[in-house]
Order: sequence, then C-alpha cells, then structure tokens
Amino acid sequence: MKFGTKVIHSGIEPDPATGAIMTPIYQTSTYVQSSPGVHQGFEYARSQNPTRSALEKNLADLENGVDAICFGSGLAAMDAILKLLTPGDEVIATNDLYGGSYRLMTKIFANYGIKFSFIALETANSIKEYITDKTKLVWIETPTNPMLNIVDIQAVCTAVEGFDLNVVVDNTFASPYLQNPIDLGADMVIHSATKYLGGHSDVVHGAVVVKSQEMADKLHFFQNAAGAVPGPQDCFLVLRGIKTLHLRVQRACENARKIADFLRKNDKIANVYYPGFESHPNHDIAKKQMKDFGGMVSFDLKNDTIEAANEIMIKTKYFSLAESLGGVESLIGHPSTMTHASVPREERLKVGLTDSLIRLSVGIEDVEDLIDDLDTALK
Repeated sequence: MKFGTKVIHSGIEPDPATGAIMTPIYQTSTYVQSSPGVHQGFEYARSQNPTRSALEKNLADLENGVDAICFGSGLAAMDAILKLLTPGDEVIATNDLYGGSYRLMTKIFANYGIKFSFIALETANSIKEYITDKTKLVWIETPTNPMLNIVDIQAVCTAVEGFDLNVVVDNTFASPYLQNPIDLGADMVIHSATKYLGGHSDVVHGAVVVKSQEMADKLHFFQNAAGAVPGPQDCFLVLRGIKTLHLRVQRACENARKIADFLRKNDKIANVYYPGFESHPNHDIAKKQMKDFGGMVSFDLKNDTIEAANEIMIKTKYFSLAESLGGVESLIGHPSTMTHASVPREERLKVGLTDSLIRLSVGIEDVEDLIDDLDTALK
C-alpha cells in the first residue's frame, strides 16, 4: 500500500454498527460489561478507546512500526519514553533541539538522577566517544529545531550497534510522509501530532511509534498507569488531519523551497537555514533519507538584535506571529523568546541560534502572496 492510500485507509474500517465511513468519536468514559471482567475489548476510557485505537493503528502503519501509543501532547509522549530510564542512566541528545524537550530533560528528569549530554550529532561517528555503559538512550531530532541541521539516522544507528541502548527520533519536522526513521534503524519515533499530523492548528496531541512489541507493551502500561491520554475528539481530529498529510506537506515543501530562495537573495539577511540548499552541510544526507526537504525555513539578520527581528515579525500579514508549526497556515516565530526561551542564551548561541533568528513554518497558501508578505516586512 502506497503512502497516499495508507493515510486514508490504514487502520480505518467503516463503523460496524452503522457503516459510517468516518471513525466515530466514542465520547464515553466507561463501557458496560456482560459480567465482571467480560467485555468487548474495552473497559475504561483511560485504558482503551476505539477512536484512539484506530489512530494508533493508522500511525503504526504510517511509520512502519508494530504499534503506536498516543498521548495528550508531544511532551507527554516524550515523558513516557524518559520514564523507561532509571536513576544513573545517561542520555545522549542532539544539541540543537526543541526548547520544551530541553526543559523536560534538564529541569525535570535530571532531578531524578538521569544524566543528559547534548552534542552535535551531524557527524555520526562522534557519538561513540560519549557512550558509556550507562548510556541507555540516544535522542535525535532531524531536521533540528530551529537550525534545521540534519542527522544521518542510519549512520547513528549503525554507530551504536552492539550497545545496550535505544535510538529515538523526533520526526515532528519531517512527518511520516517525508521520513521513516524505523526503516533507517531507529527503535522509536516520536511526534508532536499537534503539528503536521493534525495539520490544522486545532488539537494538541502526541504519539510514539515503536518497532518492538515489548516496547509497545511498556509504553501502553505507562499510558494507562500515568493517564496522560488524549480524548476521543482529539484523536478524531488527528485522524482527519492525517487524511491530507501527503498533500499538505508536499505543498508546504514546494512553497518553502521558493521562499528559501527568495530570502537568500535579500541583502538584510545574514544566513538562511534550509536543508534543500546544496550548500547545506548535510544536504546529501537529507536527500538520501527524506522524500523532500520540509516546510520549515529559518533565517537571521545582519542586524543581529531582537528589536530588528521584532520589527519584521509584527509587520507580516499572512505569516501569523505564533508558536507551533505544521498547520495549513503560515506562521512566523522568534525562537529565542518563544519556543526556546527555556534554553540558556549561551547554549543557544553555541548552535547558532542568534537573537535575530526567525523561524518560518511555511503553509499551503499561494506562495506569491507569502513572498510578497515577507518582502514587504523586510523593506
């Protein structure tokens, strides 16, 4: 089954009670049992919900995993993965990653005796010098947020073969349409389904897809025991969004390519970060492991001040100033004061996240209007 068919049909069956073609929203907290412990596969809505089950089957197929586990947000999904660790364990993570991920690692799990090392993973072989017998997790973002660095997933997975650890890939920026980390050797894939999977800025949701049933069982246990589950309405919205995932992401990629080219020619801009450029340090890897280069573009200004960035961001019309990404509408944001404010400034500067860096989530509008919008703001 090809991807465009998968998004519509994988895990989806007409409702057996009515024949409804759309998965119903099973808005219930509990299920009637014919006698104690005898039921139809559903006991309590924290543990199971038919709408959620349909979404989990769909996501597992999209990422070529054995199972998916859904949560109330991307960070709740990440929290469940980190709960696999015990005091004394160590994690190697991409040094350029989402600010919320950094915050969860350093402000919460570090307090429980988990050690985190943040390193540049763009060169896969460099990871070996950081691995110890206590390393249990390698955390990859690719493309990274917000610098759009590319990590060679297959090379990292090959480099850690023989070690007793799991490789997790945050695939939020790419989406399953562009990249399938399990096919490249990863053990788990995580998504903030709020973004491209949902695609319409109307839901907060998270998911983990795994390649082993043993890991699926552990995470389903955490899902039920900790209770950070999404409601059926949220699952329905993500299912609906997924049906157009391939169409939306492909249009966003096409728009982003043209916008990146436009920005590169502007004399007020110092750098444009976009993996589709042949000059991008790991362009060839992006070309190898992704179907296209994504809908995200970042750039910084020659006038490297927050004030200069603000002057541009408050003047755009079609690029709305807001957090998040991956919706049908275009968004503009300032990572150092928004998505990455929890990362210390000195750490941000180490990876090139300057005070003037602006991140674009390119939507599916007519690209001529988007370019005109940026052109007007930059002038």
